[in-house]
Amino acid sequence: MKYVLCVPDGCADLPSEELGGRTPLEVADTPVLRSLAARGTVGRAAVIPEGMPPGSDVGNLSLLGFDPAIHHTGRAPIEAAALGIKLDDDQVAFRCNLSTVDMAGGGSGVMADFAGGHPSSEAAARVIAALDAELGSGVGAEIRFHPGVQYRHILVAPRSWADAECVPPHDLSDQPAVLPVGPSAKKLNAVMEASRDILARFDDVAANQIWLWGQGSQPRLPSFRSEYGLAAGMVTAVDLVRGLGVLTGMDIVEVPGATGWFDTDYEGKRDAALKALADGCDLFVVHVEATDEAGHAGNVNEKIKALENWDSRILAGLVEGLDSMGPWRLLLSPDHATPWELKTHTPDPVPYLLVDSDVDGPGGLYSEAATIGSSPVPGHDLMRRLLAR
Repeated sequence: MKYVLCVPDGCADLPSEELGGRTPLEVADTPVLRSLAARGTVGRAAVIPEGMPPGSDVGNLSLLGFDPAIHHTGRAPIEAAALGIKLDDDQVAFRCNLSTVDMAGGGSGVMADFAGGHPSSEAAARVIAALDAELGSGVGAEIRFHPGVQYRHILVAPRSWADAECVPPHDLSDQPAVLPVGPSAKKLNAVMEASRDILARFDDVAANQIWLWGQGSQPRLPSFRSEYGLAAGMVTAVDLVRGLGVLTGMDIVEVPGATGWFDTDYEGKRDAALKALADGCDLFVVHVEATDEAGHAGNVNEKIKALENWDSRILAGLVEGLDSMGPWRLLLSPDHATPWELKTHTPDPVPYLLVDSDVDGPGGLYSEAATIGSSPVPGHDLMRRLLAR
């Protein structure tokens, strides 16, 4: 038996007047997804446990079969793991966004773009190197900056710096930029303010400052093999999701054209899954960020297009390839909702789909409205349902 977990990040949404009271899932032309739902089982999952932040760290941890209420220590340390950063017991990691904050109105400004114009990873790395040279490093320095992908980077700081409430920048799109508060906020705000002079020197990057958030200590996760007895692999362009794979001992497959943006290489991710499964991997995770980015951008057309790309450029060939290997089971679920009109995540339960190549389910439609009557199951239970355990 081969198993596949498909994660269209943030694809769940809310009904919109612009779409005639429908969601992007209901509008998108997805014939393969419709046919899979007609032979499978659809329902709703609470991928974000009550009281926890509705982020991709919590949601993807759930989908991989680990209870976030037990294992979650923060978002940034997961991303740090993806970069090979090991935190000491007296250290914490912060996510360090390159962001654009409009200061025209005074005060702390308005979050104009949490992603800082989506700089190239190469351009961003030069910025991070300058930040580290001028604000970190050196004898007695307390902090270090580490480059990641595009606008997503890591700051490592003393554990005491974690004592602050930090708002994720994607929760502030087009709203006042709410600065960190709490005992360590003064240090965090000083670093964020000092970054403006450094960013001002880089004409090829639209971001004008850093934004620190998502802090936490190194998590201790069991391996996927020890938990479920299977060899697992993953493809993603997002450090956060890659970090979960690293922490759980999965084989991370790199696809050169995987960007974490609308232009990502869908076929490359599909082919990576099929090759890994053909080479002996038992379970493979295919994660695509495009739907989430479209939601944050408030771009409904790109969100619909990303769903249609999932259907025609991943699912169509994936099902055909799986059929040639023998029996298979597939789980498709977003890690959270990212409604395009809200431009941020919500903790609402999301629709999921389970398909078994050998056993027809009750069938149904895969959408928010079609599953609204289903009682939500805990998100971390979905993996056991996929594995029929």
